[in-house]
Amino acid sequence: MSKTINVIVIDDSAFMRKSLSMMLESDPMIKVVATARDGREGIEKIKAFKPDLVTMDIEMPGMDGLTALGIIMKEMPLPVLMISSLTTEGAQSTLEALSRGAVDFIPKELSYVSLDIVKIKEELVTKVKEIVQSRSLTFRLQRIRSSAQGVQGVGPKPLPVQQHFVKKSERKDYRAVVVGISTGGPMALLQTIPKIPAGFPVGIAVVQHMPPHFTKSMADRLNGLSAVEVHEALDGEPLQPATVLIAPGGRHMTFERSGGQVRVRVSDEPKNTLYHPSADIMIQSAVNVVNAPMVGLIMTGMGKDGLEGLREVKKMGGYIIAQDEETCVVYGMPKAVVDDGIADAVVPLNDIPKTLSQVFA
Repeated sequence: MSKTINVIVIDDSAFMRKSLSMMLESDPMIKVVATARDGREGIEKIKAFKPDLVTMDIEMPGMDGLTALGIIMKEMPLPVLMISSLTTEGAQSTLEALSRGAVDFIPKELSYVSLDIVKIKEELVTKVKEIVQSRSLTFRLQRIRSSAQGVQGVGPKPLPVQQHFVKKSERKDYRAVVVGISTGGPMALLQTIPKIPAGFPVGIAVVQHMPPHFTKSMADRLNGLSAVEVHEALDGEPLQPATVLIAPGGRHMTFERSGGQVRVRVSDEPKNTLYHPSADIMIQSAVNVVNAPMVGLIMTGMGKDGLEGLREVKKMGGYIIAQDEETCVVYGMPKAVVDDGIADAVVPLNDIPKTLSQVFA
């Protein structure tokens, strides 16, 4: 990537503005072109500097982040990363921001002095680069801009047509569904889980890369919208039909067989993984404990977490569904699976619930 990524940092804390700016500009490809103290000033700076991406605090005096986000997405759509406190209230506000168009979020604590500062900085920089380079996100934002400006007959150059396909499942005796998802995940899950029919025949285990508090808030929101039961996974509970278990943020979800049932284990181990929770750890554990064919689903996200686990699902006679590039915020995790040749279906986000149902029909 040769083009410099221009970023505006919007935060009422001078310390946070400085911290985020220093972390971002530690990469020579990123330049913080301006900072702002609240949403109103931020909007003025966006109009003046036309950045590639904005980081924005949610809670600010004057115009807060949610209000500013609504104006940005309506008048000047561009990728917005929300800065969120690691609290239940912060999680709820962040989920609301994601529903209003924010592409992802950064926990506020990431910007404070920490023993993991190098890892934290790398995660922030990588996230900014991946989001700005996302062809599908760029295409969608361009389409929104064209619509907002009332441009008729002239639009963004479309993405190359991706070959969607759905191979017919050779079996109907799958025992569980395992899901890996990351950047862009909350909104993708909100468009997927509520469409799963009541009485779905197996349990669904989901790893969404998120910090503590966030997964419970997301699960509660999904549960209120869904025909199936959705909640944050509890240590010792069984994996049951018509139930979606979300791995707790910051901890791993694995499984054990007890009393003839597959039960959840929630643990901090292993500690040396890049993600907590990890899709690979969850899926590989499910393969070992369920010990029967399963359906694997991989959705929007950076990196390739889930690939190793889904290879094992495939070896056990499983069926693999991948979200397509055009509907991913970041086409990383699904791309790794598609490029590996193990996907049995590549479909748009809206078609995932139907494809899941067809596999069990």
